[in-house]
Amino acid sequence: MSRIIGIDLGTTNSCVSIVEGGHPVIIQNDKGERATPSVVAFNDRGDVLVGSAAKRQQAVNPDRTVSSVKRQMGTDWSVRIGGKAWTAQEISAMILRKLRQDAEAYLGEPVTDAVITVPAYFNDIQRQATKDAGRIAGLNVKRIINEPTSAALAYGLNNGMPQKIMVYDLGGGTFDVSIIEIGEGVIEVLATSGDNHLGGDDFDARVADYLMDEFKREQRVDLRRDPAACGRVREAAEQAKKELSGTDTAHISLPFLAQRDGMPVHMEATLTRAKFDQLTADLVERTAGPVRSALQDAGLSPAQLGRVLLVGGSTRIPAVQAKVRQLTGQEPSKNINPDECVAQGAAVQGDILQGSHELAAKGDILLLDVTPLSLSIETVGGVATRLVERNSRLPIHHSQIFSTTAPFQRAVDIHVLQGERPMARDNKSIGRFRLTGIERAMAGVPQIEVTFDIDANGILTVSARDQKTGKAQSITITTNDRMSEDEIQKAIRDAEMYAGADSLYKDSMTAVSEARQLIAKAEAALKEKGKAAEKADRKQVKADVAALSRLLFRCKPEKMNEQDVAALKDAMAKLQASADRLQ
Repeated sequence: MSRIIGIDLGTTNSCVSIVEGGHPVIIQNDKGERATPSVVAFNDRGDVLVGSAAKRQQAVNPDRTVSSVKRQMGTDWSVRIGGKAWTAQEISAMILRKLRQDAEAYLGEPVTDAVITVPAYFNDIQRQATKDAGRIAGLNVKRIINEPTSAALAYGLNNGMPQKIMVYDLGGGTFDVSIIEIGEGVIEVLATSGDNHLGGDDFDARVADYLMDEFKREQRVDLRRDPAACGRVREAAEQAKKELSGTDTAHISLPFLAQRDGMPVHMEATLTRAKFDQLTADLVERTAGPVRSALQDAGLSPAQLGRVLLVGGSTRIPAVQAKVRQLTGQEPSKNINPDECVAQGAAVQGDILQGSHELAAKGDILLLDVTPLSLSIETVGGVATRLVERNSRLPIHHSQIFSTTAPFQRAVDIHVLQGERPMARDNKSIGRFRLTGIERAMAGVPQIEVTFDIDANGILTVSARDQKTGKAQSITITTNDRMSEDEIQKAIRDAEMYAGADSLYKDSMTAVSEARQLIAKAEAALKEKGKAAEKADRKQVKADVAALSRLLFRCKPEKMNEQDVAALKDAMAKLQASADRLQ
């Protein structure tokens, strides 16, 4: 039975974990890193780079590098690289595939099942997009779990005393706050709130803009016209932000950043923590609204919180920690690793789903989550008629009766919305469908029961039934922002094709390297044996060396096909056999 891994698919970094010996452990990638940068790049040969390799070349190859794609999940965003338009799901799938491969290398066995985390404030379309990305990466997504809930699950393993906690999760691109009650065997989400477009990326952008504005003022050079220079400044801004979490000043040094009048121009700047706090004060303040909203929805005051957990790398910013202290009146807990606890909680959830975790075996734990946003239907006058309130406990099964608005109407159009605004136009449209075949009758007579089902992943399906005829229809919500099944299958094929191309390139590189080593060894053997070896044997080795050398001269790893690799290996085998006769 395949092990279930836990994945924190982050905006800036992603992390994968597995439960071993009853405890979640972080799986290092092939570079020995505990977190993999959520960056994907395409080089000139068409190879796909993921993680640190992609991030290292981002500044010099910005047009073929994608980062922070998580913010685009569930939208119609795409990026055209190498003649192909890549969706956010496909880019995310490349990151997930890399994490899966790292897990397989660690475990020494295939991995097919995963629990993947998402921001608590992700809507239905964004959650479905995450599941689609998992499918494209070859993963069976057993559960989508909210990031703050996952962190609380990791925390609750060792801190199971009854208490109400706040999880303040500020990551690279999203912000969530959840109020969670940990009881005897139950971890229940009481309320959640957040902002899907607030995170460390925004702090980096403020610093980068400041640096480029100062550079333009001092040097009279506009760096925004040079994508490579902008990339270097953004990298420096991110590094300065990290340094300022531990020191009062950060020095930025970027030599040969641009040219003016044919001469190189360098950036030398110092950023103080006070200036950083000034530049980002409004971003920190934006977290206050969701905190107050979550507390209000949970019916709690800050004094009733037993603990405040900080999750996400951006919570290391001193001004953020100060804001949390101001809002809650208490010192945030340092009991968990803010970068790793989300993946660890997902691994625990996977182990529980598998029934192998000691808590699951004893029946000791129950995880109760909520839906982050209200669900409505557009009714007469463009009003958003609410059916499911935000922070309703999952799973949800809710039915409501609707009718026609015109005489003898045979079909009704239903527009499904997600959000908190009273008018339909101000909420997020997550789908439309038409129910046909309604019995002819006067307006208001037909009784149409529409049912909303939200599963444990927070993903919505809708069904409808004409109560008079008893005829039921299952209706799949469709939207332009979701991938169709055909699009998902094509993306899976494309991913497999690129995986095959990557494997062939690796085989080609290995074969070329081994061929060069074999030639060097054969020539060394010829020199060592000299005339002591049989003349015919020496002649054969020289001929085989020449044949292999000619093949190597023609073979370029990035252009080799399977036949080229096979021919190279065949020539290597011949040279190995003739070289062995020299011994």
